[in-house]
Amino acid sequence: MELKLKKFKDVDLEDVFFDSLKNDYSEFSDWFEKKSEDHAYVFYGDTGIDGFLYLKLEEGPVDDVTPPLPAKNRLKVGTMKINPHGTRMGERFIKKIFDHALRFSVEEIYVTVFSHHQALKSLFCRYGFSEKAKKVTPNGEELVLVRDIMEDRGDQDKNYPVIYCDTNKAYLLSLHPIFHTKLLPDSKLNNESFDVTEDVSSANSIHKVYLTAMDVGVLRKGDVLVVYRTNDGKGPARYRSVATSVGVIEERRTINSFSNWEDFYRYCRPHSVFSRSELESFWNTKKYPQVLKFSYNLSFSKRITRGTMIDEVGLREDQYWGFFELSKSQLRDLVRRGMGNESLIVNKA
Repeated sequence: MELKLKKFKDVDLEDVFFDSLKNDYSEFSDWFEKKSEDHAYVFYGDTGIDGFLYLKLEEGPVDDVTPPLPAKNRLKVGTMKINPHGTRMGERFIKKIFDHALRFSVEEIYVTVFSHHQALKSLFCRYGFSEKAKKVTPNGEELVLVRDIMEDRGDQDKNYPVIYCDTNKAYLLSLHPIFHTKLLPDSKLNNESFDVTEDVSSANSIHKVYLTAMDVGVLRKGDVLVVYRTNDGKGPARYRSVATSVGVIEERRTINSFSNWEDFYRYCRPHSVFSRSELESFWNTKKYPQVLKFSYNLSFSKRITRGTMIDEVGLREDQYWGFFELSKSQLRDLVRRGMGNESLIVNKA
């Protein structure tokens, strides 16, 4: 299954996937044809289209809703539909929406949703969207859900992807390349810049489960992780080991805290790229006793080499690079270098 960026004209409007959209919006087919040169994300399943996401940058007021929204730089979720079947596709699209919002430095995101699409509304509300207006057209009344990017809602999911770390600590956590590739496929394995309008992953879920043998017992909910991909063997670690992304701890458990295998499997499977047999092997061997659940908040557009982290960020070369604490200033410096925008790390204290 793949998520592809395609022009509207290259997408089959006659696919049965679009039937519900045609039923909800009488003008949908005409609108679709007029967008022929625009791009949308299309998720292809085994039998056809399973997901469609169209995003549009806007400036100025939104005056076709009540009450009108004042002028701001916004990202509009023009069309989003998924056929859910347990693959976290909704999270993948939410992550893609926020990737675009951060890439283009918008202040707000908004989407219109019919009230009977309760699952879709709940998905947006989980990540901080709230009802701010209504839109009435010949198709009926839609809710206008809005998300101010930087507003603090006091909840990790609702604040996603912005990181509030007033009382929490920050750490570097290393992943071997094979695990990094599986767990964080949106973080490319090189040090080149990339554009979020190009999809580079096959699994963009927001929430991840990672197992490790390292002593990470100090981690607490809300702590920040800078993910560090270790050397891939294609050159010296100074140039090939890189910081790639930032996450936030949701929970840390030990494998022995699960009452049985099924309990462990139910916990890991929804957020893991590992197969049942791989997870069963982890359970039986207890080789990786620490179980981390974290959100995948920021993927660096420029990877930061170990050499840069030592020479310019001030990390010690002689320490163990598997897991260690970072200062808040080092965290901000890494995010600035990786994303060009350290404002995404907020410390109000």
